[in-house]
Amino acid sequence: MKNLPFSNLKLLLLGSGELGKELVIEAKRLGCEVIAVDKYEYAPAMQVADKYFVLDMNNKELLMDLISNLKPDFVIPEIESFSIEALKILENNGIKIVPNSRTVEMTMNRDKIRDLASNDLNIRTAKYRYVYDLAKLKVSALEIGFPLLIKPLMSSSGKGQNLLLKEDDLEKAWIQALKSSRGDVKGVILEEYIEFNYEFTLLSVRTNEGKTIFCPPIGHEQYNGDYQCSWQPSPIKKSILEEAKQVTGKILDNLNGAGIYGVEFFVKESDLIFSELSPRPHDTGMVTLLSQNINEFELHLRALLGLPIPEIDLISPAATRVILSEGEYQKFAFYGIFEALEIQNSKILIFGKPYAKKGRRMGVVLATGQDIEQARLRADQCAGKIKICSTD
Repeated sequence: MKNLPFSNLKLLLLGSGELGKELVIEAKRLGCEVIAVDKYEYAPAMQVADKYFVLDMNNKELLMDLISNLKPDFVIPEIESFSIEALKILENNGIKIVPNSRTVEMTMNRDKIRDLASNDLNIRTAKYRYVYDLAKLKVSALEIGFPLLIKPLMSSSGKGQNLLLKEDDLEKAWIQALKSSRGDVKGVILEEYIEFNYEFTLLSVRTNEGKTIFCPPIGHEQYNGDYQCSWQPSPIKKSILEEAKQVTGKILDNLNGAGIYGVEFFVKESDLIFSELSPRPHDTGMVTLLSQNINEFELHLRALLGLPIPEIDLISPAATRVILSEGEYQKFAFYGIFEALEIQNSKILIFGKPYAKKGRRMGVVLATGQDIEQARLRADQCAGKIKICSTD
């Protein structure tokens, strides 16, 4: 890999959201050609890529034809909605899937990654049950106990997830979860609701040589399973952090594919509980654009391309806060940008999504400070000045 001409490398990005956009920007800095794919036109990463295609990525034949014709050096999934069967076949024919098709499949499906952690690797998770039949929903829910969470087996960003306090809400939540499910998997996972003290993401880089490198832990808050804010570093007891590294190392030894992984944990008192894993840059990790010497997008590229990864250093305490749309607009504008940027050490990323809908993440604010408290305050103040309004 050392003598590979990077100016000739072709990367194909499956999914073209805000994380993909930052990945494309870093790839272009390394002289790569990047092709972005998504189901709709003018997605964020398409706006900075060399080429783009609009495609139903769940269509196995269409996806295989596109990748076979383009012949990319790497196929990099940025989302969890595409034909995994297509990627498996292509990988067997020599196409490099990042990190590999097995890992992509296992993390697309909550049942597979949960079973790997809980059953195969003996890692503590929340209690859970899979339900594929409405008739078994009540029995499984009573086995878990209320309150509980119901989630689609395949989804992202908290879509279709609900917290249920009583039995009466089960059927409605079942219907919503199935409606929000991605792919052909028609089932749900019922999960124990844990009153945790805090949660965090351990961004972890796996190299081609099988080495795992850890970033400082990132604290974050979610609402309905969707990220709202994050900060780095997160103050975590040393013993908890060391246990998280051991657990992550055990999982990544099994998955064994180069790239960055966002590994999420709950902490309840002195107990560490594995939550989820994503084999790609993580939304909470956008804070690394200001906090680290090498951000998560560059780390992902360095790992998959086999480039050196020196020691990861924290440059400054930093925080993020998302910019959400409060309505649904086909034409809209951002107001308050001028006032927001008066906040010291603040930065605004507008994702460039072509339409807004209620609760959709349209941008993010980043800020640094002398400590986490100051960074979080600045990010919150900056984001609070920005409004999205219709221009129709």
